[in-house]
Amino acid sequence: MSILPQSLFSRRDLLKKSAIGFGNLALLSMLNEESKAASSKDPLAPKQPHFTPRAKRVIFLFMKGGPSHMDTFDYKPQLQKYDGKPLPFDKPRVQFAPTGNLLKSPWKFKQYGESGIHVSELFPHVAECVDDLCILNSVYGTNAAHGGALLKLHTGSDAFVRPSMGSWVTYGLGTENQNLPGFITICPTLAHGGVKNWSSAFLPAPYQGTPLGNAAVAAENAQIEYIKNTFLSRKVQRKQVEFMNELNRMHQDQTGPNQVLDARIGSFELAFRMQEEVPQVQDISDESEATQKMYGLDQKETADFGRQCLMARRFAERGVRFIQVSHSDQKVQWDQHSNLYEGHTKNAKEVDQPIAALLKDLKQRGLLKDTLVVWGGEFGRTPTAQGKNGRDHNPEGFTMWMAGGGVKAGFQYGATDEFGYYATKDKMHIHDFHATMLHILGMNHEQLTYRYAGRDFRLTDIAGHVAHGVLA
Repeated sequence: MSILPQSLFSRRDLLKKSAIGFGNLALLSMLNEESKAASSKDPLAPKQPHFTPRAKRVIFLFMKGGPSHMDTFDYKPQLQKYDGKPLPFDKPRVQFAPTGNLLKSPWKFKQYGESGIHVSELFPHVAECVDDLCILNSVYGTNAAHGGALLKLHTGSDAFVRPSMGSWVTYGLGTENQNLPGFITICPTLAHGGVKNWSSAFLPAPYQGTPLGNAAVAAENAQIEYIKNTFLSRKVQRKQVEFMNELNRMHQDQTGPNQVLDARIGSFELAFRMQEEVPQVQDISDESEATQKMYGLDQKETADFGRQCLMARRFAERGVRFIQVSHSDQKVQWDQHSNLYEGHTKNAKEVDQPIAALLKDLKQRGLLKDTLVVWGGEFGRTPTAQGKNGRDHNPEGFTMWMAGGGVKAGFQYGATDEFGYYATKDKMHIHDFHATMLHILGMNHEQLTYRYAGRDFRLTDIAGHVAHGVLA
């Protein structure tokens, strides 16, 4: 009797060949049930939230580098009054770099709307929408460096590789359009964490963010990689996908269910469908001239970010669950350690009109009521001067804002001290921000967990409180 090599004689083979095949019958029965359970679960299929949601989707407008809150949406008259004077209280023990005395804002503030909220002259267009904004003036983080702060904002951790908030959202809710990814990031930065900021990490692969270009590519040229096949026709590609699926299923019949292989099969199918759907979303020729002009596509300064915002609206109305739009360049964009006036003036000019257009467009289409729009950077800036005319990183207190999605409109939540250094009233840690965002989407942040390496992980780690004060 010949002895087969171990590699050719597995335990499954033993069950097939022994006990008149009864072991094999039991094995096939178990595998069949597991296969049915696995095949019935589409990871991106819409899922029920924990409770009634206020919003169905998120558009995150990320201002990379850290906009100065005292120069945008956090008016500090005392800062103007005591310009050039020493800060009358202690600076943080850990600082990114030394700073000097107080530096007033070079921009004037004015009250807008029925709410009378002060907005800097940097944002005249967004100021027209102030009665739709819920301005969070008391956000704070834990890291004064771009890399750690970006990861903290996007993943909830500044030291470890964790799933991004977009991945957690699609893991919890799925998506509404099976021909598009559930999570799209438009022109993302490749610096300071790069792909880790839209990674699914240990969550299943379908929840990974899909990048549309990157920060070094003009929005009009941004594409999802390999979205076009110039060699094979759609008919031939369909046959190719079906053949690969058949081979993969045959493999599964022999080896049993495999989540990784299921994800790969799903990715092939989604990629095939995306080839037809994504170009339609990116083709803005069906948008009216008035709409394109509203987004600033007719002006050099606003055309790039305006196109990103317009695409965000088009993805949102087609059911994509989480869309991120990044304002970034090779100079870290909003990171004005010097030349604050020149840098912030340029940056605000590029984004102000497009952001206001997005808010107005969503509102007139009835989408703002169930879309949560979020604006902000990884931290704010110091009220004290770096050099002669710059501001340093400041995670101790800064501003973000929300709009739509059932949040209070024309409302300011929390506050920093009289100069804008520290969050003082209704402080909102990044974990609290994440918990609140998930709550708005109908999810309990403590219940949205995934077991990995022997413990249950969540976006908010072991912290986070919902800021019920922002809810309408």
